[in-house]
Amino acid sequence: MLEFRSLGFVTAVLWLTGCASTEWVHPTKPKGNFVLDWNQCNSDIVKDPKLQQGNTLLLQQATERCVLKKGWVLKEVQ
Repeated sequence: MLEFRSLGFVTAVLWLTGCASTEWVHPTKPKGNFVLDWNQCNSDIVKDPKLQQGNTLLLQQATERCVLKKGWVLKEVQ
């Protein structure tokens, strides 16, 4: 569980600093499939009764955990 929290923190720091560009990559799927997987994960998360009262950050972290389980990883791009 701690790994997922730290990933969310790292993601937030990277977005806030703007010093590095990142993208989600998958070893076997094309980049275009990320949006499909993200939307599916987000749709499933929003339906979860435990998260319906959650804030946006909690929903984003849960969605990130879902796409990680699908094999997507956040990589720094130069």
